[in-house]
Order: sequence, then structure tokens, then C-alpha cells
Amino acid sequence: MVATGLLDPAVERFLVETADARLADYLEFLRIPSVGGMPVHSGDTRACAEWVAARLRTAGLKTVEISETARHPVVYAEWLEAPGAPTVIAYAHYDVQPVDPLELWVRPPFEPRVEGGRVYARGAEDDKAQLHMHIAALEALLATRGRLPLNVKYIFEGEEESGSEHLDAWLEAHRDRLGADLAVVSDGSFFEGNIPAVGYALRGLVYMEIRVSGPAIDLHSGVYGGTVENPANALARIIASFHDDEHRVAVAGFYDDVLPLSEAERDALARLPFDAEAYRRQTGVPALVGENGYPLLEQRWTRPTLDVNGIWGGWTGDGPKTIIPAWAAAKVSCRLVPNQDPVRIFGLVRDHVAAVTPAGVRSEVKLINIGRPAITPIDHPAAREAFAALRETFGREPVFIREGGSVPVAASFQSILGLPIVLLGFGPADGQAHAPNEWMDLANYEGGIRAIVRYWERLAERGEELRRG
Repeated sequence: MVATGLLDPAVERFLVETADARLADYLEFLRIPSVGGMPVHSGDTRACAEWVAARLRTAGLKTVEISETARHPVVYAEWLEAPGAPTVIAYAHYDVQPVDPLELWVRPPFEPRVEGGRVYARGAEDDKAQLHMHIAALEALLATRGRLPLNVKYIFEGEEESGSEHLDAWLEAHRDRLGADLAVVSDGSFFEGNIPAVGYALRGLVYMEIRVSGPAIDLHSGVYGGTVENPANALARIIASFHDDEHRVAVAGFYDDVLPLSEAERDALARLPFDAEAYRRQTGVPALVGENGYPLLEQRWTRPTLDVNGIWGGWTGDGPKTIIPAWAAAKVSCRLVPNQDPVRIFGLVRDHVAAVTPAGVRSEVKLINIGRPAITPIDHPAAREAFAALRETFGREPVFIREGGSVPVAASFQSILGLPIVLLGFGPADGQAHAPNEWMDLANYEGGIRAIVRYWERLAERGEELRRG
């Protein structure tokens, strides 16, 4: 529930009076199939960038650019008319995940439906709602006050769902104009039970493909079976070697650089109001399984993982085709925690695969993309002000959380620009991001706009402290 009476009455009145038009605009945004990772949607993704840029101009910004990268453009905009006030980078992304399996959607994924206080569509939560909130907060402030309380540089990208492959190069190339005191990343969610949350850490990512090849062509399994190594069987054995019986990753050196939790943080995680049984029911699994010796939230947020994301090879069509396939492949990802280097982890996994590959087949491990883990201390003034803005806006005590997922740019803001980050996301914890029937809670959406306004105000009031970090 969104608390009322906290915003400037003029801002609140503007938001109330424009609510219907804002919802229609949000739905129009969702209709653009900006699946940035699929070449067939490259034109749609470009059109989405142009839509975002036009919307920022309509909201009142004069400096708005569609800035090219080697693939999808970055939409960059700025309002820098508050001399002496802090400068914040606001980040979100306009690309979305693929929609498969399409048959599980109640309605086509790019035909948004509004039902029961929710909006259902691909990108409804991740991440178009959160990008749209920033535009709405900007528009409300400029329409009622003619200014923002602080300086804001907006970075909206189109490759987050495919690893932000070209964003680091863009940040490096534009480093001179991206000076700021803080980066606010709006790509995340509330805690279970829809409790407002400030994120302070993200896991990193290594995404790779393993390909095992054997015979030059598919072979008759009766003629050749028992005399040649089957690549699919070999790949299964390689994958089975990734974990031991304690559900720990069995790759040598995998845990060497993991930053251990302090007792204070471990105690804080243990006090979070988390219902493990409700979490299990939400997943639909018969039992929860994770690395032995760690509570579930630590498994989910603070421990690294290695998972198969897809596996294929041989005959998978209807009816029989008795072959030994020429090759088999798997997509594999690792989620990494602070202090782990994704390049080093890729090398460890590659070497492990080479060491356990059976005789009679060849293996290759190809790096697809990486993202570094990121963390900001929860006592940083920017984190404390985000906490206060959420508490004021939503009328309940927020929590500090880590995120199990990865937003590659968060670590890039730290390593390239030297900025602290705050993860300020507003999605529902069970909003089915990346899955069929993704949805956004409209109360979170409207509250998020107001929380951004309050956050900008609170940061402006504590500008000197923020600059001291």
C-alpha cells in the first residue's frame, strides 16, 4: 500500500490526474517486442530505443541521445541544472527476455492485459516498468516544479538480457561525461511478501557453451554402438562431474576467492521474514536442494553456483531414429559472488571439462558473456536514504537484501566509473520475470514513481554527505 500525503501536493496531484494516461503509455511501451538477444527482433529493439528517447524528450529533457554501440544503442539523457547538488546515474534497460514457451502465455506476450491490479506482458516487470517509473518521476517533477532536486544522468540500455556485452566499452568511451556521486540501478524486485527492499549486492555471471563432438556424422547405433564413444553420453558424464554429493561445485579452485560473510550479515539474513515452504511451493518442486551447510537465503544470494541451462544433441523429433549423434552441447552458467573473477572461473571450468572429457570425443568450451559481482555497504548514505524513501512511500519497514541474479552494469559502474551503487527495484518478488505470464503490480508501479521522487529529494538534502561517501 502506498502512503499518501508525503509528496509535494502539486506532484501528487499531477500523478493522480495523469494516472490513466501514464498507464496507457506504459502499455504502449510493452507492446514493442524488444527481445534484444534475438537478431530477428533487432529492428524492434531499435524502435524501442527510439520510443524511449522520444518519451524522455516529451517528459521535458533537452539533452537526449541515441548513442550507438556495436549492437543495440544506449539511450542517454541528462538534466544537470542543480549546481552544487549531487549527481546520480539512473539505470534501467529496455530490452526483454525471449517469450518461449509461447503456449504457456494466457495472452500473447506483447499484448499486455490489465487484470486484478496487475499488468501481464513480457517486460511488464523486467525491466520496462522500472524504466517507465523513472520517466514518470522525471515528468512529474519537471511539470510541477520545472526542475529536479539534483542532477540526473539517465542510462537506458538494450543489451542487459544478453549480458550487456557492449556496455563496458560504451562506459569507457564516455567516461569523461559520466562523472557522478552514485549509480542507482532499477532492475530488481521487492522481498518475499512484497516487502520493500534495498538491494546492496548482486551475483556475477559466467555464461558458456560446452560442445562435445565425436564421429564426423551421426552413426547407426546398431552398427557402431559399443565401439565409439557417444558424445551425448560423454556430455552427461561431464555434467555429472560438476557437483559432489554435498551439492558443492567440484571444479578445483572454484571457491578460492569467495568473500565470506561477516557474522553480522549472516545474522541479518537469518532475521529476514522468509518462508522457505512458501518458496518451495512457488517453485513447484517436491523439495529444495542446495549446497549443504548453508541456510536457504545464503544459498540463494551469497554462494556461487554452476548450472546447466540447456542441453541438446542427437534425435529429438517424433518417432525413433537410432543413432549415435555426432555431437551434443549444453549451455552452462555460473552465478558468482563478491571477489570471484568471472574470467578466472571460466578458465577453471574450461580446464575441468578438458580434464574429465572421456577418450574418443573432443570437447570445447566457448565463453558467451560475463558479469562481475557487485556490493555496496548497507551503511552507505545512499543506501540509507533509499531505505528511508521506501519506508515513507510504502508505509512499512523495508529490508536490505542481496540479489541472486546478475546486472552486469552494476559492477561496471563500480570498476569503470568508481561509483557506489544502490539497487532500487520495485518488481514483485513472484512477478515471473523471464517466465510466461510475467506481471507487474500496479501498486508497486505507482509507489515506485513516488519513491523515486522522494529518493531524489532525500539525496539532495544530504548532498555533502553523499559526496563524502
